Amino acid sequence: MAINRDVWDADAGNWTEMGERHWRLTTPIWGNWGAPEAELHLLPEDMSGMDAVELGCGTGYVAAWMWRRGAKVTAIDVSPNQLATAHRLAAEHGADISFIEGNAEATGLPDASFDFAISEYGAAIWCPPEVWLAEAWRLLRPGGCLVFLGNHPLAIICTPESGADCEKVLHRPYRGFRGADWTQVEIDPSGICFNLTISGWFALFSEIGFTVENYQEIYAPADAVGSRGGVPAAWARDYPFEQVWHLAKPT
Repeated sequence: MAINRDVWDADAGNWTEMGERHWRLTTPIWGNWGAPEAELHLLPEDMSGMDAVELGCGTGYVAAWMWRRGAKVTAIDVSPNQLATAHRLAAEHGADISFIEGNAEATGLPDASFDFAISEYGAAIWCPPEVWLAEAWRLLRPGGCLVFLGNHPLAIICTPESGADCEKVLHRPYRGFRGADWTQVEIDPSGICFNLTISGWFALFSEIGFTVENYQEIYAPADAVGSRGGVPAAWARDYPFEQVWHLAKPT
C-alpha cells in the first residue's frame, strides 16, 4: 500500500538507533517492551539448514537473529531508506542476508521456497491480512511455519479517535473490526494499521489453510513505565497490547 510505504520510508531515521541496538543483541527481544525470546520462543533455537524469510524487515535485525542461528535468510521491505540501514548493518556485522526491496503482499519469490517465515510488525500490521498471509502460504513449503507479532485488537479498540494513548474505555466497535486508519488523526498521524477480531483471524487462517500451533498475548512487564507505541505501561500491565500467532502449513 502506497500510503504505508511512504510513511515507513519517511520514518526510517527514527528507527536507525533501535535497529543498531537490536543488531548487537545476542539474544532476541520482541515488541515494544522487549519481551524476551526465552518466554515467547518465536524462533527455532537451531535454524541450520533452514531457508527463512522476513516479511517487512525494516532495519533487518530479525533477519540477523535468524542468520546467527544458522538460517539462509531472505528479507523483504518496501522502504529503500529502511533497507539502506539494513545493508549497512549487515556489512558491519558480516551478515550474509539477501535483502530485497519489494512488497510482502507480492514478493515475486518462487513458490514453496522457505521453511520458516516471520513478521514482527512489518507485514503483520501494514498489509491487508488476507493478502500477505496468502503470499506467506505460497512461499512456505509443506510443514513450514509462520510466526507474526503485532498489535492486539484490544489496544486499538481502546485508542481514542484522536490518536491519543489508549485508555480503559472502548472507543471503537469490535464487530467488523479491521484495524485503524491513523492517517488523519490529530496526534502523531501515520499509516493504516490492519487487524482483525480473534474469530476473524481464525476464520482467515482456516480459509487460507494454516493451522494454529500457538497464540500468545503480551503484557508489559511489572516494572514498565512510560508509554510505548501509544500504549501506557499502566494499561499494558493489565491488558494485552500485542499478540503473536504461530501458524503451520500442513504437510
